Amino acid sequence: MNGKILITGASGFIGSFIVEEALRRGLDTWAAMRKSSSKAFLQDERIHFIELNLSSEEQLREQLKDLQFDYVVHAAGVTKCLDKEDFFRINTEGTKHLVRALVATQADLKRFVYISSLSIMGAIREQQPYQEIREDDEAKPNTAYGQSKLKAEEWLTAYSQQLTANSQQPFPYVILRPTGVYGPRERDYYMMFKSIKAHSDFAVGFKQQDITFVYVTDVVQAVFLALEKGVTGRRYFLSDGEVYQSSTFSDLIRRELGNPWWIRITAPLWLLRIITFCGEYAGRLTGTVTALNNDKYNIMRQRNWRCDIEPACRELGYRPQVKLEEGVRRAVKWYKENKWL
Repeated sequence: MNGKILITGASGFIGSFIVEEALRRGLDTWAAMRKSSSKAFLQDERIHFIELNLSSEEQLREQLKDLQFDYVVHAAGVTKCLDKEDFFRINTEGTKHLVRALVATQADLKRFVYISSLSIMGAIREQQPYQEIREDDEAKPNTAYGQSKLKAEEWLTAYSQQLTANSQQPFPYVILRPTGVYGPRERDYYMMFKSIKAHSDFAVGFKQQDITFVYVTDVVQAVFLALEKGVTGRRYFLSDGEVYQSSTFSDLIRRELGNPWWIRITAPLWLLRIITFCGEYAGRLTGTVTALNNDKYNIMRQRNWRCDIEPACRELGYRPQVKLEEGVRRAVKWYKENKWL
């Protein structure tokens, strides 16, 4: 694999790891990011930086017209917003603008990988015993984030079909749907690490919850497999292939932190609903994006996060390398070394 690659969201958690792997493979690597974004994890002098305005298709065409990319990985997006409409403006409309601009300017694009999410499926197969969520299940996203990602997926499909109907080449997209991604540099799960270090853990609901995870470098593995082997229009779920109970993650964090004493609080869903409602309301009043919001309530109340990764294994050759125990160990080590813990 060789050529020129563009990575959007390059300064983000997953994006920065994709940049590192692209450089390791010797690709001509271009990192798209906002002017205000940090380059803390993008220090390699081989990186070419480019500012792209995903809110304007016209500006994107201008910014891309003199560049020709072989591969594009679209990892830019938002997971938390004050205004629900911002999810759709950035995650959905931003994707549309980028893809149309690429079609207009990138005649030789070989593959476009879109980083979506398991969250697009919503709370389905919730009856015990829980079964794996599969590609042909009907998506019923229960968060604004999941809805915005699903709309982008649906648009990609329709747009590629429209190109074909107009006797043009179909847009060469592949979609990846990772479950919860964790590892060094990650900031959402990191709050659990901080909480447990401070001797508290918080769980919600008394009904069994099956959870899945995927370590960040396994997502990166899937990205490059999709770039090399992906079939246009295919969608792949990603996890580490295991299923965990809701307390497993916390127990592993606690062990890696040296088994600090703690208080584990398990709250009923109705209490979580009150907390997240108040959190979202307070965020709107103060203009601060908070993790305690309505989307978080729907995520935490969902009981079944199993997903079928067999298609990714069979068609791409995906082989998750890092199970949760090892991944938590690596994450804690990084957080400590970088003074996050």
